[in-house]
Amino acid sequence: MSSRHLLLDPHAQDLLFRKARTAHAFTGEPVDDELLAAVHELVKWAPTSFNQQPLRIVLVRSDEARRRLVPLMWDCNQAKTATAPLVAVLGADLGFHEYLPEQFPAFPQAKDVFFSNDDVRCESAVLNASIQIGYFILGVRAAGLAVGPMTGFQADKVSAEFFPDGRHRALAVINMGRPSTGAWFDRLPRLPYDRVFTSC
Repeated sequence: MSSRHLLLDPHAQDLLFRKARTAHAFTGEPVDDELLAAVHELVKWAPTSFNQQPLRIVLVRSDEARRRLVPLMWDCNQAKTATAPLVAVLGADLGFHEYLPEQFPAFPQAKDVFFSNDDVRCESAVLNASIQIGYFILGVRAAGLAVGPMTGFQADKVSAEFFPDGRHRALAVINMGRPSTGAWFDRLPRLPYDRVFTSC
């Protein structure tokens, strides 16, 4: 399938998708808050259900916080998490509905009509925060950084450690920075169009 059908220029397509891969090693160059603020200003406009924005991100910057996180990662993820320039813990705010009246002012009663049920609210928080994680990964790539997203960690313990209020659920840990030599594994195959799409 030719990329000529896409409005995004080929360089941007490569940066965000075709040549972008999960990074496993980084240089020591730091990642500053100004860059991440620019990423947020871009990706916050991406769509979610009812404009809910349940994603919450804890930036693990201090050595002390890093020491708390690394042992909770699966063994295969510990070394790279210990050495990445910046690590972020991304979670879902299960109480996101409190902000809906200001985020969806045309339907201020949505938080009570749809999200008074705990199970429905938690499911929606996890789904939409997961969607936002995808946007965040693309935003960081758009800033010229590489990302190493991981779900291989002790989720309950990471949630308790980095979201101690009990209303957040950790969904992913992402290493980010400038890729170093040997940052990439070989590209793995993807499913073709006709294995993914059907018509009815």
